Amino acid sequence: MFNFEGGCYAKCIDLSAEKEPQIWSAIKFGAILENITFNEGTSSVDFADGSKTENTRVSYPIHHIENIAEPSVGGHPKNIFFLTCDAYGVLPPISRLTPGQAMYHFISGYTAKVAGTEAGVTEPQSTFSACFGKAFLPLHPAKYADMLGERMKKHDVHVWLVNTGWSGGAYGTGERMKLKFTRAMITAALRGELDKVDYKEHPVFGVSFPTSCPQVPSEILDPRSTWKDKAAYDKTAEKLAKQFNDNFDKYKDGCGPETLAAAPRLAVKA
Repeated sequence: MFNFEGGCYAKCIDLSAEKEPQIWSAIKFGAILENITFNEGTSSVDFADGSKTENTRVSYPIHHIENIAEPSVGGHPKNIFFLTCDAYGVLPPISRLTPGQAMYHFISGYTAKVAGTEAGVTEPQSTFSACFGKAFLPLHPAKYADMLGERMKKHDVHVWLVNTGWSGGAYGTGERMKLKFTRAMITAALRGELDKVDYKEHPVFGVSFPTSCPQVPSEILDPRSTWKDKAAYDKTAEKLAKQFNDNFDKYKDGCGPETLAAAPRLAVKA
């Protein structure tokens, strides 16, 4: 595993030392701020000002961050994280994937376009990008998914699906997953703490999610339990499952049975 980048290009709208201590501390001589404004009469940045665009950014070199690995080269990973922003509030905040599920979600590449990062987008919209980089793939996405599955099995790698999107309802009703909880879940996975807890299977997507996690309220781990209207959750899960199935139709001819078996198992309505 290696990193092509030599730094970071971070979004900094509403940035604070409490929310993002590493990014906050990295903004010093040598960093470049884009689309920002200053507090009137000063040289201090008004990070809350999105009048130019909410897509305010800071670029800084890797040595502005503490505890970096130099050179940026490592061995085989023990954990791989797929990040998704589920605007429907259906997917668990963290799920452990089987090789078949990892291949399926790798090919699907599901996330949402959100306001502030995409021109003309005022509310989240579902989007699928095969292998999280469809435009750059010369071969059928299943070729890359098969490579992933093969290496997962060979090197005993855990693959996790991490939902940084909504909880307790879809966009407009629920709330965005708190960053501190996402960090705690990823930290627990890296430390092996999620290998020692019980898991529950999602009834539609079939992925397994932990029933407990250090530093995370147990009630947010099961997405359905966070919704007041359980029937609305079930209906929304069907809607998202149908989007997955419709998107995957164009790839299924090149996929093996292990990958195909990982599709949402509910017979959703048209």
